[in-house]
Amino acid sequence: MTTNTTPAQDRRPASASPATLTTAGRQKREIRFFSRLSSLSLMIWSIIILGPLVWVFLSSFKSPEEIFSSPWTLPSKLRWDNWERAWNTAHIGTYMLNSVIVVAISTFGTMLLGSMAAYVLARYKFFGRGFIYYLFVSGLAFPVFLALVPLFFVVRDLGLLGTKTGLILVYISYSLPFTVFFLSAFFKTLPTSVAEAAMIDGAGHMKLFFRVMLPMAKSGLISVGIFNIIGQWAQYLLPLYLIPGGEEYQGNWVLTQGIASISVAAGFKSDWGALFAAITIAILPMIIIYAVMQRQIQAGLTAGAVK
Repeated sequence: MTTNTTPAQDRRPASASPATLTTAGRQKREIRFFSRLSSLSLMIWSIIILGPLVWVFLSSFKSPEEIFSSPWTLPSKLRWDNWERAWNTAHIGTYMLNSVIVVAISTFGTMLLGSMAAYVLARYKFFGRGFIYYLFVSGLAFPVFLALVPLFFVVRDLGLLGTKTGLILVYISYSLPFTVFFLSAFFKTLPTSVAEAAMIDGAGHMKLFFRVMLPMAKSGLISVGIFNIIGQWAQYLLPLYLIPGGEEYQGNWVLTQGIASISVAAGFKSDWGALFAAITIAILPMIIIYAVMQRQIQAGLTAGAVK
């Protein structure tokens, strides 16, 4: 008994016309073309981003002569004394510790207050809820430049000028609009049935928030927390105005202020090797944090974008 076999290319639906097959082939070619174009664009974008980082890292091991004569070559030797001068002579170690303290406390305060406000605005209905929400969101459109002078006088009148406490309070208020905007959208995506079950079991509002809803929002909290850390770590204008440059305040400087002062630390002769070493020291923690937490950040952004 013989069986007739049909080649794979002849197994076509009866309704498939040559014009349809031509259109499908053209669509596949277009998809491949745009896929390759997007890959090429991402590659170019990566080079644009990574190029300056690599250049800064290499320059941190070079002498000033090498930096200006051969900027893209490898250093002739690893000059760790650049890092030593940046850490000790330029006091980058002290400034980095100040930044860690300020950013850690302000991020904790921002996440605590922001998550509580976002949860109430997202899950409870009360008079004036929309007004309060849009009042928070309007802070995203308010340029920080317009607030510098009022902030200076407010912090000075409170007796907090030149202190870490004053800077922490300003960081918290500065970061709350984005935190509330992001987390309120995230809390709306959480299932209502879980909250109702917890309330039936006797959980109060505080226990419901801290024991049930907050753990469920872990990915969103991590995402917005990382963005707050990066934004506060790289902040320069606010510390510049709220912690002046006098010697009595210099012990409270944060990392960005310390890096800006390195270029004039040796008088009219800039210490470029120590400057690039300090920039590398400032960049590395953020790169490590983002590399370790990138999956949580992506999960939080994806979950918060869909309702």
